[in-house]
Amino acid sequence: MSIQIYILSKLTEGENYPYKLKKKLSEPIPFDKMGNLTESKLYYHFESLTKQGLVEPREIIKEDHRPDKQVFAITDKGREQLPNKIYELFEKAKNISEMLVGIMFLQHVENARVIPILEKKLEVLKEKQEQFQVIYNQIQIDDSMRDQVDFVHSYYSNNIANELHWLEKLISKMKDIKE
Repeated sequence: MSIQIYILSKLTEGENYPYKLKKKLSEPIPFDKMGNLTESKLYYHFESLTKQGLVEPREIIKEDHRPDKQVFAITDKGREQLPNKIYELFEKAKNISEMLVGIMFLQHVENARVIPILEKKLEVLKEKQEQFQVIYNQIQIDDSMRDQVDFVHSYYSNNIANELHWLEKLISKMKDIKE
């Protein structure tokens, strides 16, 4: 879904072709390599979006000694569905890293609709943090396993605290943005 959001968002800026979008994704940070995005995956998503009626081919650019470039444009249906795909991404995301593409394209959604989704995730994460601490406090373990249990506790506690920090920061920034 993230790749499709990226494609649709970029096509709102104008017609484009897959290879050029992949190249844009790699500059200045190589997100394509970080996300293991290959050209075949990108073309697959273009084909899927075409079948859904969200994008359409506009022209084929032919150049000597180069592969043909198929140029795509977003459809009206694609413009309509883009915000829904972003909302769905936020709803389904298990952590901030799964929200990054949605965060990059917040201009296509209403903050007032995203903030409650994030606040619910924050609430659930705080409950998880409390439950984890209760479980840890109830663990009865002999001294031979204490270091391992403390390590695991520290690891999970720090991960939850980090996720809470970034969720709170994101919510705060979104509340500060004027719609």
